[in-house]
Amino acid sequence: MSVSELLASALRMSVPVLLTALGAIYSERSGIVNIGLEGMMIIGTFFGAVGGYYYGPMVGVILGMLAGMAFALIHAVATVTFKINQIVSGVALNILAAGLARFLCIQIFHMATTSPEVHQFTKWNIPGLDRIEVLKPLVTGISPLLVVALLAVPFTHYVLNRTVFGLRLRSCGENPLAADTLGVNVYLMRYLGTAIGGAFAGLAGSFLAIEHTGMYIEGMTQGKGFIALAAMIFGNWSALGSMWAAFLFGFAESVSFRVVSSKIPYQFIKMIPYLLTLAVLAGVVGRAQAPAQEGEPYERGGA
Repeated sequence: MSVSELLASALRMSVPVLLTALGAIYSERSGIVNIGLEGMMIIGTFFGAVGGYYYGPMVGVILGMLAGMAFALIHAVATVTFKINQIVSGVALNILAAGLARFLCIQIFHMATTSPEVHQFTKWNIPGLDRIEVLKPLVTGISPLLVVALLAVPFTHYVLNRTVFGLRLRSCGENPLAADTLGVNVYLMRYLGTAIGGAFAGLAGSFLAIEHTGMYIEGMTQGKGFIALAAMIFGNWSALGSMWAAFLFGFAESVSFRVVSSKIPYQFIKMIPYLLTLAVLAGVVGRAQAPAQEGEPYERGGA
């Protein structure tokens, strides 16, 4: 396999991690820890497949994002309004998503763990560059969602650092009392941050179902929601840092697929991305600068 083929594969593998990590930034910058991103990805894969199968890939993406957002709003109601422990709420959502996806799969597709093949987007080529043999794997057969994921990085960086909305969102994660004093609606901003995070996770799930495998398969997220959280921490809660971290994880996963023919046991090879996740977290978690009030419920007048 050439270097360009390996890089192209790594880019594709990094898309779901990147999108979910970007969503996690919105949620955690507002002060809400969202362990439930894995569940939002799961529900996004299923509804992405439903929309892709019956109405085409664009509807699949929209349904996947709406489903992820709906799950995120459950998390927001539980944690922002009712002050339930954010970790417990996220774990509950992950369990709920797995069960609900199987139930709905049986009801809609009459199969427990898979869907029929779904419609995919038309792939893009970059004119001119596609004639250069060494670049072909990188510039041909490009998924539109890959382009969306890459464009979402500068967009998120701009929104969080150059807009009033981003300033208010970050202030709710750093010092919600001060933000409230200045007239910022902390509850609303935390709802919005969590909902945007869910939409990104649902989009990542849709990518897996529509573009990655072409169907819904139970368990197809394979813990990518948790890896995305690690990528976000590795990237120090920034869009650009999370992009490089996601590409690192995508590269590790791509390598794990390419070396299965070696004498190393297949199970050990498949552990590479997860071992990398543990190594990264062990190395950076002490130096990472999380939002000061991340995970802390806010009660107006209670401080």
